[in-house]
Amino acid sequence: MDKTQSLYEALSKVEGFIYPNEISLNWDMLIVMYPYITGLVAGAFILASLNRVFNIKALRPTYEISLLAALSFMLVATMPLIIHLGQPFRFYEMLVTPHFTSAMALFGFVYLWYLMVVLLLEIWFDYRYDMVIWSQQKKGLMKYVYKALTLWISDTSPESRKTDEKIGYFITVVGIPSAFLLHGYVGFIFGAIKANPWWSTVMMPVIFLFSAMVSGIALIMFIYMLVSYLRKQKIDMNALDTIGKYLFYILILDFTLESLDQIHRIYVADESFDILKILVHGKLFVTFFIIQIGIGTLIPLATLAYLQFKKPSDRVRKIIYATISIFVLVGIFYMRYNVVIGGQLFSKSFYGFTSYKANVLYDTDALLSLVLFIVPFFILAFLLWLLPPWKKIEH
Repeated sequence: MDKTQSLYEALSKVEGFIYPNEISLNWDMLIVMYPYITGLVAGAFILASLNRVFNIKALRPTYEISLLAALSFMLVATMPLIIHLGQPFRFYEMLVTPHFTSAMALFGFVYLWYLMVVLLLEIWFDYRYDMVIWSQQKKGLMKYVYKALTLWISDTSPESRKTDEKIGYFITVVGIPSAFLLHGYVGFIFGAIKANPWWSTVMMPVIFLFSAMVSGIALIMFIYMLVSYLRKQKIDMNALDTIGKYLFYILILDFTLESLDQIHRIYVADESFDILKILVHGKLFVTFFIIQIGIGTLIPLATLAYLQFKKPSDRVRKIIYATISIFVLVGIFYMRYNVVIGGQLFSKSFYGFTSYKANVLYDTDALLSLVLFIVPFFILAFLLWLLPPWKKIEH
């Protein structure tokens, strides 16, 4: 009876002709969350680099928040993959076993490089002087915590501060292409799967990169406003307007690249075109046209374009920016969903479909994905308590 019921449930997902091994999806919501989180990391770091490397002074209030947010999400970035593994306790082998011909294996080295060399070192050099001062001011346990974080280095001379600044600047410069590599390789993996026409496009790595920048900038906009609200501090509207301006510019580029990719698919119209057309107008209609393009792209673009010419009151702009940041974050998530899940919904026979529905209440992977998105915010709250940007001593 159980086998019959399981067979009935499996067949209820099938439309048309589909191979038996294609009924259940191999990559679920955890794999959707993985590129989404790494994109947030890369985008947040790139926003921080706009202040440090390109000297966009208006973004100064968000610099440390961007770095700490990038670190918070980076610490969780591997968890979706590890949980998805059949033997998760063997994940460390990817980090220590050389295998330069595999894009997935290479991620282990990229992750360690970005975490240990780029993010942790940049934050350490940025906060070293402040942690020395805090270790002298604090009493009890926190005094020794800050001493340990400084590696018991207590030099506060002007020369040491200049050295910290120079090394931090160099790390940021190195970190920009590292951020591109961190997330670009995810798009490379999907784009390199020749057997799947929904994924196989040379535009995929570039699209993933620009969508990562969009999501990261939107994330920092939201976090900056949230932190300011919780601390009851006045929001720097110049910083917020500048973030909105860069979000607008990069969102234009991202939408242009995605549109170009779709126009190219329509123009080429190869043998897979009919099945892909049915896919986007059927199972992906809501998530692709309404959420990703409508809510996540067109509405933010139109609103941000309006703000480039008209400046409503500060209160109205705050509400608009908060709403737009959420819309963009939702839109980019569903962009990842449409790529990962959408590419598995049609059969390689091009004559059938399977179905997928994520339910947080009943689907363990969907629930874990939600948890993995929330956890970095708690990590960020701890880091903001430990390394408060508003208590830094300006050089």
